[in-house]
Amino acid sequence: MWVIRFALALLFGALVILIDLPLHLITWLIEKNQPGSCTRFRHDYARFGMKGIWFLAGGDETVIGLEKVPTDRPVLFVGNHRSIFDILLAGSLIDYPVGFVAKKELRDTPIRIIMEEIHCLFLDREDPRQGLKTILTAIEYVKQGVSMFIFPEGTRCKVEGTFLPFHAGSFKIATKAKVPVVPVTIVNTGDLFEDHYPRLKKVPVVIEFGDPIETADMDRNAQKELPDRVKAIMEETYKKNAKLIGISKE
Repeated sequence: MWVIRFALALLFGALVILIDLPLHLITWLIEKNQPGSCTRFRHDYARFGMKGIWFLAGGDETVIGLEKVPTDRPVLFVGNHRSIFDILLAGSLIDYPVGFVAKKELRDTPIRIIMEEIHCLFLDREDPRQGLKTILTAIEYVKQGVSMFIFPEGTRCKVEGTFLPFHAGSFKIATKAKVPVVPVTIVNTGDLFEDHYPRLKKVPVVIEFGDPIETADMDRNAQKELPDRVKAIMEETYKKNAKLIGISKE
C-alpha cells in the first residue's frame, strides 16, 4: 500500500511541476505590466501542490492554534524540523503568502522555480557571508508584507522528541522587521518517512501554532533571550502533544 501512495505522491508532484512551467511564463508576462498581481495565485498554486502531496503520502494531521496567527500583518513562523514533510504540512495550512528558508541543496532540484515564485530562500549553512545575505533578504520580504517560515535548528533533527540548538540569526528576521514570532511545533513527521526510508507510513502528526510573540518593542536583552525562550515553549508543547498521540516516552 505504501508503494502506491509513494508513486501517487511522486506522480502528483511531477504534474504540479510540469503544469507550473507554462504558468510561470504566463504569470511572468502578466507581472511585467502589473508587478505583484500574481503573488497570491502563485502561492495558492504551491499550496495546492503541497496539500495534494501531503494527502497522497498519507498525512494525518491534528492542527492546533492556527486561529491564533495574525492575518493582518506578516509574521515569522519558527518551527522544529524532523522531515521534508514539515514544509509540505505547514505550507498546506497557511492560506496566505509565506516563504520558507530552505537548505541550499533544494536550489538544484526541479522544485526550485516554484519555491522561488513563493519567496523561498536557499540558505548556505557553510558560508556565513551568504547566510547573512539570505537573512537580510528575508527581512526585506517581511517588510514588504510576506510572512517567512524558518527552521532555526538549521537542519533536520534525527532523533524524535529532541531539538537541536536554535541559531540566533534566524530570529533577526523578526526583530529587525519588528514582526511577531509564531512558534510552530511539529510532532512525529519523522515517523512518516525518514525513520524508515524509503517506506511511507501513515502515522498521526500534530502541528501546533503557538501564541505570537511580539518583537517590536523588545530590548537587546529580550532579543538575546528570544531563541531560548521560543525553544523552551516548543519543547513543552512537543511533550504535551506527544502524549496526545501516544508517542511520549514519559
